Amino acid sequence: MLGRLNHVAIAVPDLDAAVAVYRDTLGARVSQPQAEPDHGVTVVFVTLDNTKVELLEPLGEGSPIAAFLERNPAGGIHHICYEVDDIVAARDRLKAEGARVLGDGEPKTGAHGKPVLFLHPKDFLGTLVELEEA
Repeated sequence: MLGRLNHVAIAVPDLDAAVAVYRDTLGARVSQPQAEPDHGVTVVFVTLDNTKVELLEPLGEGSPIAAFLERNPAGGIHHICYEVDDIVAARDRLKAEGARVLGDGEPKTGAHGKPVLFLHPKDFLGTLVELEEA
């Protein structure tokens, strides 16, 4: 069911400072910031040859990243994203096996313009998992 690793997401308290670390210190290619109001975050993507790193900063009062940063003020790995060929089929299979899909269970459009879902970390070894349709 799982395809390639799409990205590892890191929640950060200061997106500009995080971009500077990746761009200036590590010499990485970093995208322009992109507001994702449906997900309550502003994101940038660090492009690597084999995958991406997504840097997330809270956007607005109700951001789920804000709660994460309250528990982890310096930031940290927030989730890992895998690609799947058919997100609805993957969701249905996972739900049939007892996995919990967060939110209303319906795919939302993610930062890459593709459908995404999040899976409960308690069902996946303490890791928040995002699925993105390839």
